[in-house]
Amino acid sequence: MEGKRMKLESQKAENAIHLLDKIKEFTRSLLINLTNGNSSIILINRFRNHCTLSDSNCFCGSDLPVGNEVLTLCKETRVHRLGHSLYLLLSSMCACSLIILLLFKLGFENKHSSKRDIYYMHPSVFLDQSVVDHAINDICVRMQCSRHNLNVVSAGNGLVMGWIRFVEGKKIFDCINSPNTAHPTPVYVEEIKDIVSMAHYILVVEKESVFRILANDHFCNANHCIVISGRGYPDIPTRRFLRLLVDNLYIPAYCLVDCDPYGFDILTTYRFGSMQMAYDTKHLRVPEIHWLGAFPSDSDRYFVPKQCLLPLTVEDKRKIKAMLLRCYLQREVPEWRLELRMMLQKGVKFEIEALSVHTLSFLTESYIPSKIHGKVKI
Repeated sequence: MEGKRMKLESQKAENAIHLLDKIKEFTRSLLINLTNGNSSIILINRFRNHCTLSDSNCFCGSDLPVGNEVLTLCKETRVHRLGHSLYLLLSSMCACSLIILLLFKLGFENKHSSKRDIYYMHPSVFLDQSVVDHAINDICVRMQCSRHNLNVVSAGNGLVMGWIRFVEGKKIFDCINSPNTAHPTPVYVEEIKDIVSMAHYILVVEKESVFRILANDHFCNANHCIVISGRGYPDIPTRRFLRLLVDNLYIPAYCLVDCDPYGFDILTTYRFGSMQMAYDTKHLRVPEIHWLGAFPSDSDRYFVPKQCLLPLTVEDKRKIKAMLLRCYLQREVPEWRLELRMMLQKGVKFEIEALSVHTLSFLTESYIPSKIHGKVKI
């Protein structure tokens, strides 16, 4: 085991050095062209999470780009954007790149930085956080790497509990000792090792309120599972952590979201990834995840009272119609598309908690177990 770990650490170090070499060569080429009075043309591959092609002959959600974007100093609009990317790459010290300096400092000192930290290095230059976000995405695509390869991490927002124990760096997460106690999802997912689990499945819930209901009802004790919540739209660490668990534990994963267009969008983010991070889909999506509920048809099946059913707003309907056009719904999960159409036809939405209107423990004692054991999922 120790030999395998040392091999992985060695491979990680080699990959970091290779990435540094790529960044150095990139900046060197740019500087040579600028010194010689030439305008560099930089091709940035573009990826997408979905399209609206009905024939499904697309490369959405794959490792293949769907086209290129050209960045050049010849166009004023591109100069501004390229300048911010270069500012991340170039510092004033002998044409060294700021990212190179960060990588050397962060990588060799075993430290990490957030996008927010980078923004506050020079807020007067970047003007807005979105400028840094866009520039980092461009750099990741150009260098064919993920943010964590650059030691750029996001603050974790997710929660986990249940039958699992693992080590993240030097920190031990022992959820097994107290399966119904919430722990923050790990941020440095690449440092996770020694995963031990006796769970039968993973349950992903959309929001913290439902997570707390399961914790209070000791759901993990009774069902020997792992429960994760991204507390709304999941952040990158939560999605990477879920991906890691599915890859290593070989157990089913289910997702429970509100029966509304935003809950459905969160479900698709877990399974298919997001448009913003489409270039890194392979590390972030979980195609194995099943939709456990809440389905539009559940309102009739479980006798949800009319006062718990809210009418869809104009914005809800617009969002549903747009989602119905996504290619992956037609190509991979047409049954999800049917449920989404039913939501639009019924014209109502409801929250997960509405299922507990008859008894407080309905979710934990009846709804979720019956869905999983009765295989009422899609």
